[in-house]
Amino acid sequence: MTRHRSWQPWLVLFFSLGIFTVAHADDLPNLSLQTKQGGLHLNELRGQVVYLDFWASWCVPCRKSFPWMNDMHQRYSKDGLKIVAINLDKEVNLAKQFLTEYPANFTVAYDPEGLSAEKFKVQAMPSSYLIDRQGKLHSTHLGFKEKDTAAMEAAIKSLLAK
Repeated sequence: MTRHRSWQPWLVLFFSLGIFTVAHADDLPNLSLQTKQGGLHLNELRGQVVYLDFWASWCVPCRKSFPWMNDMHQRYSKDGLKIVAINLDKEVNLAKQFLTEYPANFTVAYDPEGLSAEKFKVQAMPSSYLIDRQGKLHSTHLGFKEKDTAAMEAAIKSLLAK
């Protein structure tokens, strides 16, 4: 399946946008993903604040988002933050190469078919979704820019305090 490959040229437009929107969704798609630790089901993470991030090895902004996500994981995982980064590379070895250079101290899942990206209607790399403890979508962020990190962290802290 190459569906997510077809929108790659449009990603350049989104890289610099850094869109952070508040969304209200009643039902998020339940994802069943594979990680190094085994299967992961999104609906099993209720009760935690989830930062769901879609990425690929060729994504330049992802190189900056991974250290930030590591920092957020270190600071807030004990308070109930769960970071799940979903790799969309068709070849898992490309993701593994990326992770040797930009290690992840949080959960990494693999979806080489891109089915999860289709369910979330991913439009840019990276795309992140902040989900509250009840499993409701709080906000969406397209791309990654360091100037947006304070607002993203404030949203995480706000949801953790609830």
